[in-house]
Amino acid sequence: MWVVTFLVLEIINKKRIYAIVDIETTGGKYNEEGITEIAIYKHDGHAVVDQFISLVNPERPIQPYVVNLTGISSKMLRNTPKFFEVAKRIVEITEDCIIVAHNAKFDYRILKLEFDRLGFKFERKNLCTVELSKKLIPDLTSYSLGKLVRALGIPISDRHRASGDALATTKLFELLMSKDLDKEIIKAAIRLEPKRQIEPKLAEIISSLTSDTGVYYIHDSKGNIIYIGKSKNIKSRINQHFSGQTPKSKKIQLEVASVSYEKTGSELLALLKESEEIKHHKPKFNRALRRTVFTHGLFHFLDKNGYLNLKIEKIKGTAKPITTFSNIQSGKSFMNKMVEKYSLCQKLCGLYKSKSSCFGYTIKECGGACVNEENKEKYNNRVKKIIANNSFKTKSMIIVDQGRAVDERSAVWVDQGLIKGFTYFNLNFQIKNIDVLANLITPLEHNKDAQHIIQSYIRRNKRIKVISIED
Repeated sequence: MWVVTFLVLEIINKKRIYAIVDIETTGGKYNEEGITEIAIYKHDGHAVVDQFISLVNPERPIQPYVVNLTGISSKMLRNTPKFFEVAKRIVEITEDCIIVAHNAKFDYRILKLEFDRLGFKFERKNLCTVELSKKLIPDLTSYSLGKLVRALGIPISDRHRASGDALATTKLFELLMSKDLDKEIIKAAIRLEPKRQIEPKLAEIISSLTSDTGVYYIHDSKGNIIYIGKSKNIKSRINQHFSGQTPKSKKIQLEVASVSYEKTGSELLALLKESEEIKHHKPKFNRALRRTVFTHGLFHFLDKNGYLNLKIEKIKGTAKPITTFSNIQSGKSFMNKMVEKYSLCQKLCGLYKSKSSCFGYTIKECGGACVNEENKEKYNNRVKKIIANNSFKTKSMIIVDQGRAVDERSAVWVDQGLIKGFTYFNLNFQIKNIDVLANLITPLEHNKDAQHIIQSYIRRNKRIKVISIED
């Protein structure tokens, strides 16, 4: 459930004040979601007394099925505030409050995740309205927000948008409060999330760390590396390891003796070095990350009508895709963008199954390649641009990214599709001469994982500087 609903209770002078909050997210992999919209309606027990509604730029792709569900697209969010710009308001409105959520475990995690990315520890008491509804209104067939309010005759508009769902939740919570005459059920359902006390030894390790981007190494008492990771904020990430309650976090907490790190400045370099170091050291708590990090690829073929087709499918055996993806969802998200950017046919890109024309043709967004109407050469030339732009096979380029200091930049060198290595240089220094670059470079191992990391990073970071090198 990507649409998340929060009810935040603020206690002022022993009187509970409710702030009903609904959040829309990007979807995606666990712990990689981002918030796209948030609405907060503050309620004094009688009426709404304050409100805060905002779209949020999640700085990450929105899954296509979520766009269809909510109507919120990346284009809509291009000029909206990022989470750090609305975070202060959220902290202020929830301070000393109880967070009430429809499916509290999931919802509360999303909000905490956004604050974790900022290095801020966000902790509140919480209450689950799913559990509350089951106790106060038993024997219903479903307790999802939509079906619940419909069964109770509560009006709802703008379904799957933050403001509409938050208003419906307000009415639902008012009904729940009226049914709990003595407020004993609500009181009993409130959970206090314990503030996890970090051991002095672990707190001392955290205090010695940097908040910069880089790769970190967790060592045991014998100096062996037991875990390797990367983060945009090393101190914050280690704090999560040391306060986490997952089985892996608890094992790390028991065995850790020290933490070392290497600042990279660039997230791309952190990703590349993390992958390389895990393969080299094989830490015992990195077992899952030793495997290949991509599963799906972009392939092309010529159909019987002479049109170049693109498709996303699972990589098998020695197949060599144009570019690679961590999962099929990210592949399809990429393909949707290419269809829109290059006016391609949904059917010929594997996004629309039909024996006749695609949906884009019916709304005049497809030129008719699916029904053999569009000029083959013109259509294929657009597909060839996508293949050329995303292929690694013969590319020679320098990828310029952030450095470890304000006046420094990093550079990753790819020569004829092979990753050569990286270096750092001062902003006043131009790094286009290959002979000079070859002398400065620190080698990086070329493998499919590293290639995937670079291709994925370039796709996700449109502002990154990529310098093409001519033969």
